[in-house]
Amino acid sequence: MPDALGGPLIPTGYSGFPGFAETDPATERTFRAVVFDLDGVLVDSYEVMREAFSIAYREVVGAGDAPFAEYNRHLGRYFPDIMRIMGLPLEMEGPFVRESYRLQGQVPVFPGVRELLQELRARRIPLAVATGKAGDRARALLGELDLLPLFDIVIGSDQVAHPKPAPDMVLRALSVLGAPPEQTVMVGDAVTDLQSARGAGVAPVAALWAGVDEDVLLAAGPEAVLRRPADLLALCPAAVPVA
Repeated sequence: MPDALGGPLIPTGYSGFPGFAETDPATERTFRAVVFDLDGVLVDSYEVMREAFSIAYREVVGAGDAPFAEYNRHLGRYFPDIMRIMGLPLEMEGPFVRESYRLQGQVPVFPGVRELLQELRARRIPLAVATGKAGDRARALLGELDLLPLFDIVIGSDQVAHPKPAPDMVLRALSVLGAPPEQTVMVGDAVTDLQSARGAGVAPVAALWAGVDEDVLLAAGPEAVLRRPADLLALCPAAVPVA
């Protein structure tokens, strides 16, 4: 665990760094830890989720177009919660999970993410994942992609009493990483990620490289907006060596 970090949080109003949106300035602070969402931030799982959702819909509901566009608007939430919101049968979870496991080898890592994670580890920044997926499925996917060893903890929606947008997963990550919330950042691509981060007292940061609706994320008030993974490095300078 790093003892301290140097360097400020680059405020969202800062115009000298092109990765950040110009919104309300944030207070300068340093970061000791990073919590990541998984889908749409670390991995590009859109097509696999679309196929798994479509198969599950056909098996449980029947013929017709699966409403994946609506499902996609709720990403970041736990699958059963999305089914309740959409009024779809909870029985869709079984085939959706089955197909997600079957297809996980087709999920690519976003360009630049692996290098980002390796550099953060080299800087002695502790890392966590807080995802809408169930924990076992998230760890299986990260293991398949050889990313799992880079994280101190991976927390799924089934491992907390209240998943996103509640702060439970982020709070659990903080307790494991040993980092204070004011020195932690969460990177997400959905409003639920930003709400979860803010509820836990950590800096909510929006990731845009998955092609998400930028206006929606900016309206949620992130402290910074990243347009490529490497932009995060400006917020996470290397740990000060222990004397």
